[in-house]
Amino acid sequence: NLGPADAKGVDITAVARQFELPYVFSQETKEEAEALPEEVDKREFRGRRDLRNIFTVTIDGADAKDFDDAISLEKRGKYYILYVHIADVSHYVKPGSAIDRDAYERGNSVYLLDRVIPMLPEKLSNGLCSLNPGVERLAMTTQMTLDEEGNVVDHQFYPSVICSDHRLIYKDVSDYLEKGTRFTEEEALFTHLDTMATLYALLAKKRIERGTLDFDFPETDVILDDDGLAVDVRLAERRIANRIIEEFMILNNVIVGTTFFHKKLPFIYRVHAEPKV
Repeated sequence: NLGPADAKGVDITAVARQFELPYVFSQETKEEAEALPEEVDKREFRGRRDLRNIFTVTIDGADAKDFDDAISLEKRGKYYILYVHIADVSHYVKPGSAIDRDAYERGNSVYLLDRVIPMLPEKLSNGLCSLNPGVERLAMTTQMTLDEEGNVVDHQFYPSVICSDHRLIYKDVSDYLEKGTRFTEEEALFTHLDTMATLYALLAKKRIERGTLDFDFPETDVILDDDGLAVDVRLAERRIANRIIEEFMILNNVIVGTTFFHKKLPFIYRVHAEPKV
């Protein structure tokens, strides 16, 4: 019994049950998660590159609850130094553990309008493995050096410790880059955003010249009222801030995939069929 049919959220719970989405963690997983620390232990910094002093930001939607990737960007002479940081989930989720088994069963987090069915317990997804601002977090970092034409001339992969300076929102960043609307008094932040936009333009131009596919399809946001009822459907915005993050993540994926290819190591690739036209 899920409750009265007209009760808030029952319809979404019914959808989860209909598709057999596993939204309850096993007791063993709950116990493993409970045993995890509240904050990162500084002893775990050993063997990691310390990037806490590098200006770092996350850029996500306004309603995002967890932040699994962050960006740092420096300009050194004619070179751009781009860092893509991904939360180091593997540090906490060990192969064969209960958390690992539950995560394997889920495969990914599922977003259902006003809620998320997470792949990992909240202590990880919203805590230790969320790159929240002002707190130290363990990450895996790709550091890429690019020339003034956007060519990657060097790259490194390494475990790191970071501390995000800002949790930014797509709309705020886009309003600044598109309209000049400022949302903070911190001048250094806007300098970094300008540099990101410049590098994005270089990368996007190169990608278009390569004949890449651009999946710029309309997406929708369903707007709910306080009672959880749908009151509107709007086109989701895909503005410059969204494109910047997409471009940096694509570059990161290309570098990682290319490296594994040349090392002849097993890897999972996303391959699209040939166009029909």
